[in-house]
Amino acid sequence: MYLPLNSQATVIDILRGIVIQSGNDASKAIAEHMAGSEAGFAKLMNAEAQRLGMTYTQFVNPTGLPDPEHKSSARDLAILARAIIRDSAEYYPIYAEHDFKYNGIKQGNRNALLYTDPTVDGLKTGHTAEAGYCLVTSSKRNDMRLISVILNTHSAQARADHTRTLLGWGFGSFEKAVPIQPGAVVTTAKVSFGKADTVGAVLGAPWMLTVPRGQQVQATVELKPGLEAPVAKGAVVGKVVATSNGKPLGETPLVAQADVERAGLLLRTWQYVAKWFGK
Repeated sequence: MYLPLNSQATVIDILRGIVIQSGNDASKAIAEHMAGSEAGFAKLMNAEAQRLGMTYTQFVNPTGLPDPEHKSSARDLAILARAIIRDSAEYYPIYAEHDFKYNGIKQGNRNALLYTDPTVDGLKTGHTAEAGYCLVTSSKRNDMRLISVILNTHSAQARADHTRTLLGWGFGSFEKAVPIQPGAVVTTAKVSFGKADTVGAVLGAPWMLTVPRGQQVQATVELKPGLEAPVAKGAVVGKVVATSNGKPLGETPLVAQADVERAGLLLRTWQYVAKWFGK
């Protein structure tokens, strides 16, 4: 990024220096600012990686420069990319910017696909002699987003070519599916000791899955056992599990459609007796 020694820069400029220009000086500067040292920032990175479920990742420095203990995997990098897209929407557009000029020096984004594929909007290139030429990419077509990870190729051209092939295969082989429409009552859950005996169970949020193209999706409901009042509207009462050809695709919570107040003492006693004799 060519940060002048002992100078100051805005955080947004440093982020552009990291994302667009791949500046090691920018990475070190933000690490020292946030954690006091590169080693201290690496601890923060590892804690975040653990939180995200990046089980094959160990960070030693913020730059990605080679170290025997510094490692990651294609799957972990895809997990990280997904987190950036979902949780950092305010800053994600930076990954699609073609160039950035700082200290009078203009540098272009090294992600070649940004210039040739309008559906690509990120994410990051990388290169060392040990790791080869690497590229983590995201592309969105017809409301479906895919993330690809290419590692250890022999050139910048090769990582771009492999990425185009992988994305083409992905969009040709998979599609979006909506197993259950938002707002629809999926099932009714039994409630003990409430003013109502049941409550409608609905999706907690819109649910979309990426599935093999042309395959049917089956949805199975699993309710929490022994649900007792009071039950608040929006409380989790179970889940829906989606499968295709016997393979799990994903799951999402079911929540209560309405409040269920706890019944009075007399009604609860009657319900308890009825429940006991109904065994």
